Parts: sequence; structure tokens; C-alpha cells
Amino acid sequence: MELLGSTLTATYAHPKPTPTNFLPAISTMTSSYRNRFPHYNLTHSLSLPWRPSTYYKVASNSPNLGLYCARSQKVSGSTMLPFVSNRTTLFTRYTPDDWYRSNLTNYLESNTSRHNSEKLRVDTSRLIQDKYQETRKTQADSTQNLGERVNDIGFWKSEIIHELDGMIGETNELSDVKKKLERALMETEAPLQVAQECLFHREKRMGIDLVHDEVETELLTEVDIILCCQERMKLHLDKAIAQLATNRASQHELEKDLSDKQTAYRIDDKCHHLRNTSGGISYFCGVERVDATVSVPESWAKFTDDNILHSQSERAASTKLRDDIQNLLVVTANEMWNHFNKVNLAFTNRIAETADAKNKIQIHLAKTLQEIFQTEMTIQSIKKAIKDKSAFLKVAQTRLDERTRRPNIELCRDMAQLRLVNEVYEVDDTIQTLQRRLREAEDTLQSLVHTKATLEHDLAVKANSLYIDQEKCMSMRKSFPNTLRLVGFC
Repeated sequence: MELLGSTLTATYAHPKPTPTNFLPAISTMTSSYRNRFPHYNLTHSLSLPWRPSTYYKVASNSPNLGLYCARSQKVSGSTMLPFVSNRTTLFTRYTPDDWYRSNLTNYLESNTSRHNSEKLRVDTSRLIQDKYQETRKTQADSTQNLGERVNDIGFWKSEIIHELDGMIGETNELSDVKKKLERALMETEAPLQVAQECLFHREKRMGIDLVHDEVETELLTEVDIILCCQERMKLHLDKAIAQLATNRASQHELEKDLSDKQTAYRIDDKCHHLRNTSGGISYFCGVERVDATVSVPESWAKFTDDNILHSQSERAASTKLRDDIQNLLVVTANEMWNHFNKVNLAFTNRIAETADAKNKIQIHLAKTLQEIFQTEMTIQSIKKAIKDKSAFLKVAQTRLDERTRRPNIELCRDMAQLRLVNEVYEVDDTIQTLQRRLREAEDTLQSLVHTKATLEHDLAVKANSLYIDQEKCMSMRKSFPNTLRLVGFC
């Protein structure tokens, strides 16, 4: 009869109220659905058959029958009671209403649980669909934003490439113009050296030809012009070197920005083409909480735009400097070449003047030589005449001396005596006149000889000046560089 004392009836008769929240709340499901991380499975399998013990616990207050069992043993040992009286004595009975109410409660709880479960399933299915659509829309928006970002990067990258090509071309052209300027500056050294050597050689002129003439004035002006041109060339060369450094700095900034844009374009394009089925996707816990950005779209676009504007400004300055250098080369070449022609013209005129003076000196020297010869012949004739007159004087004086020896009264001042005296005086006067003329002739001869020496010295001076101007200076000035070399093309 111990089976009648089983605890099953008592346990089932007092069930523990069923919790209404045996499944997670909708809000919990929603939050877990929004979370990026996977939902971990329950510790028990939901695919197993339904058992009340899964969500219900057996009542903890089980009836203790030990005392009653002891009493029953004692009673059975002494007196055996009827079954009905023993059952009435040992167990508490429930009324039918309790039984019906218990069943009804269980039914209601079952209906409520099933209704809640069905509502939860419907809400969960709708929530899954909504969140799926929302997630797809969010991913589509992100993909669209990435595509727009890729287009923006591609646009600025093309702008940078266009400006970079322009800057590289401008830098190359400026470098070529700089080389032309350097060659032109080197070419000016030869004309400067020629002009200075011409001045040096002309210092070797002699005597009266060492004059500050038009040639020397033009040579000094030519030296000043060449030095001035060199100063302007050096100034523009320094500007070109500084501008090339600035151009390369701008080019470096553009290349660096372009490299960053290409890297960003590759990354964002890869991100734009990533799909849920793509390989290489994984979880990166906490990456959304890391903000490593250093700019916003406005500052990002402004940075590249500033680089391009700065490059355009430097490129415009480089173009202007390049045009200035080209104009400078043409202007300086024309200035040096025009003044070179003026110096050559002055040399030609001076050489012609010197040659004419030399020819005239030669003519006068020839005439002087002829006159010297004639004067010498005259002197010889005067000397001969004086010598010839000496005989007449001797005869006359001898006659007078002889007549002084006439005796006594014979010393008569007769006409013969008077005529001999007059003859002596006349011959002596003639000799004195001839001697004076001889001295004059000799003085004239000395003057002619001095003139001859002067003319010969002046002729040597003119010959030396002609040699310096015509042979030394003009021969050097034939090697003056042409206009193409002065502008740096050769």
C-alpha cells in the first residue's frame, strides 16, 4: 500500500507558477540583433522534445512521510486499520473546485504562453526582416558613400596629375632656359676678355698716338655693357635656381599628395567592392570606437586645392621668369652685338685716320728727304763758290801787296789801286755773304734733318698704332660670338 503514498500526486497538485519570461524579451532580442557580434547558442538544445522540466521546476517542499510511516508500522504491528480510514487519516484532500481551478489555470497559462510565443515569433520574424532590410540599406548607403568617395578621390587625383604634368613640363622648360642662360653667361667672357685685351694693347701706343680717342671710349663702354649684362644674367640665374627649388618643392608636395590619393583610392575602391560573400572579411572588435581621422571632407579638399593653387602660382611665376630670361638673353645679345659693331666701326675709322696720317707723313718724309738732298747740294755749291772766291781774293790782295813795294812817288792812289781795293772789299763781302748763306743752308739742313727724324718717329708711331689696332685688336675681334651663341642656343 506504499504506492498510495507516492509524492507524484502531491507534487503535481501544487505546481510552481510558470514564469512568463522563459524566453528573452523582444527588446533583448532587438539589441542582440543590432549587435555586430554573433549570438551564442543556449546551453541546451531547443530541438529536443518538449519537457515540462525544461522550463518548470519540481516543488521543493516535498511531503515528508517518515513520521506517518513509523506510526503506520506501529499500528500495523498492533492493530490493522481499514484502508479507507487510514487514507482519510493520513492525506489532505482537495475539493473538485480546486482541481478544476488548477486545470483551468494550467489551460490559461498554456494559452497565454502559446500566445506570447506566437506573438514573439511573429514579432521576431518581422524584426528580422526589418533589421535585414535596414542592414542592407545601411550597407548600400555605405557602399554608395564609398563610391562617391572613390569618385571624389579620382577627381582630385586627375586634377593633381594634370597639375603635376604641367609643373614637370614647366620645370623642364625652366631648366633648359637656365642652361641657355649659363651658356650665354659663359659666352660673354670671351667678348669681355677681348675688350680688356684691346684696352691693354692700346696702352702700348707711343707718343702722341696714346690718345683717349673714340675707340678707347667705345671700348670702355663695351666693357661696362658686358659687365652690366653679366650682372643681370647672374641675377636672373639666381632667380632661376631659387624658382627651380620652389618648383621641385611644389612638385614634391603634389607627388606626395598623389601617392596618398592613390593609396586611399586603392583602399576605398577595395572597400567599395567588398561584399558579404567576399573573401578576407573578418571581425575586428572595437574598430568602430577607434577614430584615427585627421581631417574632414572640407579640410581634405582644401588641402589638395591649396596644393594645386600653390603649384599653379609657382608655375605662373616660373613661366614669367622664363619669359624674362628669354627677353633678357635677346636684349643683352643685341646690346653687346650692337656695341661690338660700334667699337668695330670706331676701330675702322681710327685705322683709316691713322693710315691716312701715315701716308701723309710718308709723303712729307719723302719731300723732306728730297729737300735735304737739295740743301746738301746747295751747301756743296756754296762751299765751292767760297772756295772759288778765295782765289780772286788772293789775286787782289797779292796785287795790292805787290804794289805796296813801289818805290817813292810810285805809290800812287791811282785808279788801279782804288779798283784793287774795291775788288778786295767786294770779294771779301761776297765771301762773307756766301759764308752767311752757308751757315743758313747748314741750319736749314739741320732743321730738315730734325724734321726728318720727327717724321720718321711719327711714322713709326703710326705704324705701331696701325699694327695694334689693325693686326692685334681687329684680329681678336673677329672671334666675337654670334647672336645665337649669345642667347645660349650653341
